[in-house]
Amino acid sequence: MTDFKDDGQESQKKMSFKEHILAELEKANQIRKEKEEELLRQDLKAEELKMKEREAEEARQKTIVLYNDYQEEMAKSTENSQDSVHESEQETENQSEMDANESLLGFEESSISSESEGLETSENDGSEEIDSQSFSHSESAFGSDDSQESEKVSLVGSDLSETIPFTPITILNPADIGFVLEDEQEAETSESTTSQPVQDEQAHFTSDTDINQDEASEASHAVGGLVKKRYSKRQETDRVAKKISMVLISSILAIVVIIALASSLFVYNAVNPVDKKDNKYVQVEIPAGSGNKLIGQVLEENGLIKSGTVFNFYTKFKNFSNFQSGYYNLQKSMSLDEIARALQKGGTDKPTKPVLGKILIPEGYTIKQISKAVTDNSNTKSTKDKTPFKSQDFLNLIQDETFIKEMVKKYPRLLSSLPKKEDAIYQLEGYLFPATYDYYKDTDIRSLIDEMLATTDATLSPYYDSIEASGKTVNEVLTLASLVEKEGSTDEDRRDIASVFYNRLQNGMALQSNIAILYAMNKLGDKTTLAEDAAIDTTIKSPYNIYTNTGLMPGPVDSPSLSAIDATVKPANTDYLYFVANVKTGEVFYAKTYEAHSANVEKYVNNQIQ
Repeated sequence: MTDFKDDGQESQKKMSFKEHILAELEKANQIRKEKEEELLRQDLKAEELKMKEREAEEARQKTIVLYNDYQEEMAKSTENSQDSVHESEQETENQSEMDANESLLGFEESSISSESEGLETSENDGSEEIDSQSFSHSESAFGSDDSQESEKVSLVGSDLSETIPFTPITILNPADIGFVLEDEQEAETSESTTSQPVQDEQAHFTSDTDINQDEASEASHAVGGLVKKRYSKRQETDRVAKKISMVLISSILAIVVIIALASSLFVYNAVNPVDKKDNKYVQVEIPAGSGNKLIGQVLEENGLIKSGTVFNFYTKFKNFSNFQSGYYNLQKSMSLDEIARALQKGGTDKPTKPVLGKILIPEGYTIKQISKAVTDNSNTKSTKDKTPFKSQDFLNLIQDETFIKEMVKKYPRLLSSLPKKEDAIYQLEGYLFPATYDYYKDTDIRSLIDEMLATTDATLSPYYDSIEASGKTVNEVLTLASLVEKEGSTDEDRRDIASVFYNRLQNGMALQSNIAILYAMNKLGDKTTLAEDAAIDTTIKSPYNIYTNTGLMPGPVDSPSLSAIDATVKPANTDYLYFVANVKTGEVFYAKTYEAHSANVEKYVNNQIQ
């Protein structure tokens, strides 16, 4: 129940994390929408400012056009006025010349007539008449000046653009000079008086133009200020938008990084054991035809892995395939790789007890070595992983007479020829078959040794009839097989070596194997140098000294393999009496005579040692 609760909490955490992420994304979208609306409003305001700016620009252009048109009209009017004044001056000059000529002619005629009449009248009368005529001529001249001045005033009054310069008229009559000067002064006065309104009008126009230019300048400054303000606001908006974008991008990147880290952590945890300290076994059934996905679901439901999805993808990525159906006893302390490899080995057809560990007994091990091997759990690579069994408990039980009697009764064909207790170091030496043994929760030392004996009995079952037919005992076969196990490394060598041992026994010769001497010295299985092996004491007093004793030892010296047992039961047919192995290559050399054997020993052993 605890496992399902933990899975629910884990699922709830996953959902809350997902909801949190979705909420954060929704908030980010809401902020983005608000900022987009704000930018839209700012764009509308910017468009309004652009329209006002265009209207102000159009007004300014219109003002400039009107001002230019007015300037052109004034220039044309001034040009026309100058032409008119020039023509008027020309006509006035011509008229003045004509009047002057007429006055001169009239004066001469009056002089002539007055002279002729002066002959007839008195001298006073003549002078008065001359003065009166002169006066009339002066009035005539004056009258012409008045008309000329009035014409000039009228011309000046018609031109409002500029003051018309007065061109003085040349008076031929000296008497008229005073009048002409007075006319010039009056003309100048009239001209200044007449030009004043024109200058005022020009000043007024200039003032209006300046005012229009000032207004256009103010409008331009206002538009420039609006544009600058709009640009400044636009920059501020861009800065805010950039900040928001950076915040959003940073948030999204942070979320992505968090999700990636969480995913990596999740996958890492899913690949590693669920609980490294939990060594309890969980039995699962893998249905036939199950794929990686279904197997992952079964394992996840039983709490052996954290994620069936990760199992599916991981096993495909690592090319784990050929998973077998059946019943499996797996542990939560197993990694995903270990579980996958166990599934490749195959399960059982029926439910079995969960295996707590394994004990490995290698071929050729002695009971002394086996007593240490039962303490190590070979199911893991760690040397610290131990079994619940003790080495001394194993040695005590293996020598217990009551236990041995019970086993003899249980396996009579195997143990009926056991050596005597006083002759053998260990009566059951060589009877514990080398193999890998599972142990369970209820396994003890007794059941473990029992299983080893049962395995040996099952292995020898096919050979029992042949052994009996040859006149040998099981103990003799196992004893000789224990020597063949250590002396030969290949099946062919073992069959030839077994043939040599049988030939020597038939000829009454000592077997002369160092293996038995080392066992008697309690050094078999220990590492020895070539020099130590060559200098071995072959005079040691022991029933296992097969240099001084002919025949076999009291019993086996190690646990022989099936290959050694088969070679002993079915030896090769040779006439060799000697063999020696090259101490460096392991190659075995055989000889029929002692001389040939001595030469082989010198060549492949003594020379190699030197």
